[in-house]
Amino acid sequence: MNKDLVIIEKEVIALNKKLQRLKNEMAKVIIGQEKAINLLLITFLAGGHALLEGVPGLAKTLMIRTLSSTLDLKFKRIQFTPDLMPSDIIGTEVLEEDLSTGKKFFKFNKGPLFANIILADEINRTPPKTQAALLEAMQEFEVTYSGKTYALDRPFFILATQNPIEQSGTFMLPEAQQDRFLLYIKIGYPSEADETVILKNTTGTKKQEIQKIINGEDIIRLQELVREIPISDELIKYISKLVRATRPETTTISYIKEWVSWGAGPRAGQAMILSAKALVLLEGRWAVTLQDIKQVAFPVLRHRIVINFRAEAEGITVDDITTTLLKALSL
Repeated sequence: MNKDLVIIEKEVIALNKKLQRLKNEMAKVIIGQEKAINLLLITFLAGGHALLEGVPGLAKTLMIRTLSSTLDLKFKRIQFTPDLMPSDIIGTEVLEEDLSTGKKFFKFNKGPLFANIILADEINRTPPKTQAALLEAMQEFEVTYSGKTYALDRPFFILATQNPIEQSGTFMLPEAQQDRFLLYIKIGYPSEADETVILKNTTGTKKQEIQKIINGEDIIRLQELVREIPISDELIKYISKLVRATRPETTTISYIKEWVSWGAGPRAGQAMILSAKALVLLEGRWAVTLQDIKQVAFPVLRHRIVINFRAEAEGITVDDITTTLLKALSL
């Protein structure tokens, strides 16, 4: 075996052990929800952002705070409210005076966005104007204020929570912003056994201590290793075919034309490849399979396909469409 590959393999094994320790630390606080935790870790490994949706009380915020406690990174929480302004997120300029010269000048005071992990809590409770303040940060990893650009710290992640849009006091996220989230993770109710453990663990006096397992250098190296995971040209063509099949203007599939208003763009294919590679690394493997792609297809496409009124009236969801597509398309 190539000497460089042996070194990389040993590095992957060591970092994968850290990831498993991280999951064990999270399990001290978060009962169940293993699928959601894995998707959050995939988001980190792929260098993207995640949107978590679930009704109140399902520990979305606690899950993100617990994950941040296992990481040696700077963490900030932003509570999104109807009166939140873009400057409350990005920062603002204040007038200051140089005491030695008496000259006045503007100084940019950085907002909470200047951290490694941002918890955008209940992001859909603030109007689109404020939500849009995150667009440049999520895509370019920088922000612009008064004509000057400021680079954000790396690694940089936005983990947003939202309540279902049917609930009062919520605003739809603009499609352009939804597309910038790598994964759309849905949090469901716990199983009966898990809920019993939750009730027992959260109504006493004992508190769990969470250890920091992974630092910023580890995460950046893991993101580099993810991109080195091999994927065959055949699978890349399959992903392209899958994404293109979601677009009603170009697809030949009748139910897509019938149920879909807008299909997924090229960013969906990029997200699917990186997420599949991250899943492979998380599980300690070294090659992407068709099953990996099918597993990540749902959180990748869930927020990138816009269904029409007819589909809503018939109770058709994006996950239903994805399931049907995966069954219809073959390598």
